[in-house]
Amino acid sequence: MKYIGAHVSASGGVFNAPINATKIGAKAFAFFTKNQRQWRAKELDSKTIFKFKEELEKSEILPRHVLPHDSYLINLGHPEDEKREKSLNAFIDELKRCEQLGLDRLNFHPGSHLKLISEDNCLELISDSLNEALRQTCGVKLVVENTAGQGSNMGYKIEHLGYLINNSIDKSRIGVCIDTCHLFVSGYDLRSVEVYKETMNKFDTIVGFNYLMGMHLNDSKPALGAKVDRHHSIGEGKLGIEAFNLIMNDDRIDDIPMVLETIDNTIWDQEIKLLYSLINK
Repeated sequence: MKYIGAHVSASGGVFNAPINATKIGAKAFAFFTKNQRQWRAKELDSKTIFKFKEELEKSEILPRHVLPHDSYLINLGHPEDEKREKSLNAFIDELKRCEQLGLDRLNFHPGSHLKLISEDNCLELISDSLNEALRQTCGVKLVVENTAGQGSNMGYKIEHLGYLINNSIDKSRIGVCIDTCHLFVSGYDLRSVEVYKETMNKFDTIVGFNYLMGMHLNDSKPALGAKVDRHHSIGEGKLGIEAFNLIMNDDRIDDIPMVLETIDNTIWDQEIKLLYSLINK
């Protein structure tokens, strides 16, 4: 079964995220547990935690269909030790916030080499950071997102994701989130049955669908392989509706949060209905 929603606002308190998800008919959602553009945040108090769990239960959305996202400031592959440690500490804090809220996964971007070290060295640093985070936390899964290949960001190759999983000290607590726009602009096509099979078979061989723990459903403004991260509404971009038709009818992509990050949040409810309508009855 498919569980579709959107990355909703948690403005005013994290407990507002499930409320906002319910308003658009979501069966899954993503949100930030703190301000994504600040290093520090007020600790979650018992009242806030209780209210979040209460609202989540009211929404009838299961914790495993919630995909929190970490701060955009975090760079687990930073070439400078001090700045990488600052990112690691912030990442561990985010994992602990998820645990407090009763959530079982945290979505994150792998990191960037900033053109100061090689991609291989950066991947090693990211892997070391992830393993240290696993040592210092429990329960919450680390869900790495593929990237568009923009700038010096790692994660734009399926092989990068495979490396991080293969070198994890706890493979039961690591997984992958596929962003469809990122996948497309980094050079992997999804627009026909033939190329969809080719891309997804490559993903299954290198990573494995058993590690798929979330998806971001976004059409793309840029063309295939452009390495530019600009999302579009479903069916309105270069990716097109057929890719989403194939995704919605792929039985390997079940029981995970599937989250819209498309550009017009006023039509998210319509996009959710559109995606469900693509499922072959």
